[in-house]
Amino acid sequence: MRNRGQVFFMGLAVVLLIYGCSRDPNVRKQQYLKTGNQYFDQGKYREAAIEYQDAIQIDKQFPDAHYRLAQTYLRQGVWAGAYQELLRTTDLQPDNLKAQIDLGNLLLSARQFKEAQDHAQTVLGRDPNNVDAHILLANAYAALQDVQDSLREMQTAIQLAPDQSRSYINMAFLQLNAKELAAAEENFLKAVSLDPKSVPARLALGNFYQQQKRLPEAEQQFRQSIQMEPKSPAPYGALATLLMSQNKRADAEGVLVQAKQAMPDVPEAYRMLGDFYFLLNDLPHALQEYASLHQQHPKDDRVQKNYAQLLILNNQLDMAANLNDALLKDHPQDVDGLVLRAQILNGQGHPNDAVQSLESALKSDPQNPVAHYSLGITLASIGNSQRAIGELQEAALLRPQMTQVYRALGTMALRKGDMVLLRQSAEALIAAQPISVDGFLMRATARMGAGDAAGAEEDLHKAMTLAPQDSRGYTGMARLRVFQKKYPEASLLFEQALTKNQHDLEPLAGIVQLFLIQQQPAKAAARVQQQISLVPGESSLYLLLGQVDMNEKDYASAEQALTKAVDLNPKSVDAILALTAVQLARGSVNQAITSYQRAIQENPRDVRPYILLGTLEESQGKWQDAQQHYERALQIQSDNPAAANNLAYLLLEHGGNVDVALSLAQTARRAMPDLPNTADTLGWAYIHKGVYGSAIEVLQEAVKAGSTQATYHYHLGVAYEKNNDHVHAKEQLERALQLNPPQSQVEEIRKALADNAGG
Repeated sequence: MRNRGQVFFMGLAVVLLIYGCSRDPNVRKQQYLKTGNQYFDQGKYREAAIEYQDAIQIDKQFPDAHYRLAQTYLRQGVWAGAYQELLRTTDLQPDNLKAQIDLGNLLLSARQFKEAQDHAQTVLGRDPNNVDAHILLANAYAALQDVQDSLREMQTAIQLAPDQSRSYINMAFLQLNAKELAAAEENFLKAVSLDPKSVPARLALGNFYQQQKRLPEAEQQFRQSIQMEPKSPAPYGALATLLMSQNKRADAEGVLVQAKQAMPDVPEAYRMLGDFYFLLNDLPHALQEYASLHQQHPKDDRVQKNYAQLLILNNQLDMAANLNDALLKDHPQDVDGLVLRAQILNGQGHPNDAVQSLESALKSDPQNPVAHYSLGITLASIGNSQRAIGELQEAALLRPQMTQVYRALGTMALRKGDMVLLRQSAEALIAAQPISVDGFLMRATARMGAGDAAGAEEDLHKAMTLAPQDSRGYTGMARLRVFQKKYPEASLLFEQALTKNQHDLEPLAGIVQLFLIQQQPAKAAARVQQQISLVPGESSLYLLLGQVDMNEKDYASAEQALTKAVDLNPKSVDAILALTAVQLARGSVNQAITSYQRAIQENPRDVRPYILLGTLEESQGKWQDAQQHYERALQIQSDNPAAANNLAYLLLEHGGNVDVALSLAQTARRAMPDLPNTADTLGWAYIHKGVYGSAIEVLQEAVKAGSTQATYHYHLGVAYEKNNDHVHAKEQLERALQLNPPQSQVEEIRKALADNAGG
């Protein structure tokens, strides 16, 4: 027998051996890889990613860990991370053909078709019989519109592995793209016959039947898929989508409830019902479902993020912030969490802080399209339109199917009057979503702006065909008829639009416009009153009625209607500002000031009341108060031209910083190049800077566009005088006096004349 001492030393040796192994980097990295693989197989991708990253920390040249991390990112939809890891894998291990193919497929989905083709050919150079490479090459050819080579490559893949169901599925999709419907169906059926228990094959066949409007056959395939794999989420989702296409909401909802019950611990399954409500814009049910899911699955980050997003959409910002802060506490650089934080900050009125959060997100993931999109939207809200457009365009490059980017770009293009950008955005939206009316409506507007009435009409007809119950197509066509002066036809189209949506103000505004064009204000007011009787309690209708009364200078009636509009919707800044205009027209300046202050209180992010109040204060000689309001407007929207122009002029008139004034004046002039007022302010700034030649040039434009404005002539006269052109100076200064300048300016002009004569 061994004595106790021998046992002790043997035990100690084992401990030392284990300890030594735990310090061996090769052993440790393999252990991290093994644990990561276990998490991956359980669907715990975040945990798997952490293990693979730990392995890479030990050995940055560890190709297996890089490849498995890439696979994890692919499952999570972290495309930029997957791309980087696949690239690193293929650099370290060029003969990893699976990684080459995965990288090619990722490039294919990113629309980098030629690069995907190169990876397929790289694999075929090493393994000419690689089926996956032939399939990748076939798909790349198809994306490049090379139909014949695509079908040839796919036929080669089938010949190499005639018993593989997936090859026939891929061939069928390529044939479908080539409009070879009979051949596509034959190959879908072949795939099912080769592997009758293959859910992907049956789903592909079911989707084909759905495309061909053979709905009972599609439903049969989806239900058989559920029977074969009741623990797979995909068939439930396909069946629910099919049922929704037939307006069978209750049935679709039942299918997703069934999926949740069948797979209570599978994230893709238990989240489907909440996502279903969200896609239907049923936010109350979506919020209720995700609140329940968050209690049941508190460690599911996607549930936490989706729940926070729904809270933001429901304006429950404090609760969303608490939820998101908990996420960021554990994962400070989580890109989704940083984007959500930015949305919360925007909702709380802190867009500059939101910009910082989004920039931090992009530092972590420079290729994240959602972060670029969110940054673009935020920058637009603070008036940095040039950079906003750049961020939105970057988002579109990274994710061409992200249609909200094109809508946002279209909105910005309309605001800037940029018909080229509007048309580009519209065509990108049409390419990404050809059955949506939005792209055609946007392109119709762009074509009208470019004078292409025939093209606009074609797009509007398409919109009306795609969505016959959408009022916007009829309204757009009516606007086109107004442009063509076909008023009776325009009136009928506006009325048709109203029957589609009684709450849409735009067609009613068009009808009012037609009556006013034809000098029939009483009919305009009566038509608005008629709509009020149909849709009582609608603030916007009283706003429109007040605007009709204002147009006829019936200020008593206008004030009554606009007061009603504000009572119905106290937060309507449009109604408050219209009421203020009536109060000013009636000489009630103090009431107007109170109304402007109310508008600011109701919506502190709207720059209009600040600028209008500043203008009123400026007219009263309260230039310090006016300056504060212009500065506040520019804090909200840094490139607002009206605020920039007015503040620049105040600074020049009252001894402010000339360099700041010049910069502001240039901002205003760039945004409003056709407005003589901005030319005058910029010219006045050039005079203060001593740049008289530039001043003369821009002030000549002001005088040409606003020849009856004494101030413009006065400033041009000063510029000539400073430039020693005494003849032209005298001519402009005398003209300024003839135009009855403000009394405060008369002495300045006379002094300038005296200085000019003395010169």
